[in-house]
Amino acid sequence: MRLLKTWFPLLLALLLSACATAGRMDRNQALQQAQYAYSAAIRWGDFEGAWNMVEPAFRSAHPMTDLDFERYKQLQVSGYTELGAQGTTDTAEREIQIGVINRNTLVEHQVRYTELWRYEPVAKTWWLTVGLPNLSQAQ
Repeated sequence: MRLLKTWFPLLLALLLSACATAGRMDRNQALQQAQYAYSAAIRWGDFEGAWNMVEPAFRSAHPMTDLDFERYKQLQVSGYTELGAQGTTDTAEREIQIGVINRNTLVEHQVRYTELWRYEPVAKTWWLTVGLPNLSQAQ
């Protein structure tokens, strides 16, 4: 019985830490999946799909018009490169460089863009909090 009293708290602590680690790993995996889906949407020119990954509060405050989406159709994404990333349990930041070709002039330029992500525990999803990149700005 004395042995049980000694080992039980240790086993309980190990189980609780394993649960916390598993939850953190699930959240990290969900972030990676969200970022991959978002970057794929941008690379393939699916800006309406990418817009659906933007936080609902941001979409309500900054609605996109049909004209906004038509402007994106004039552009072709030629590259999407992650330059750096950092984050915490509930937030993540990723610096991106996007290659953009204007379909009318066939001129390519580079745009730097910082993605800011936030985890929503109720919905158990990651949302982009900054909206779509402004691809008309050359750098």
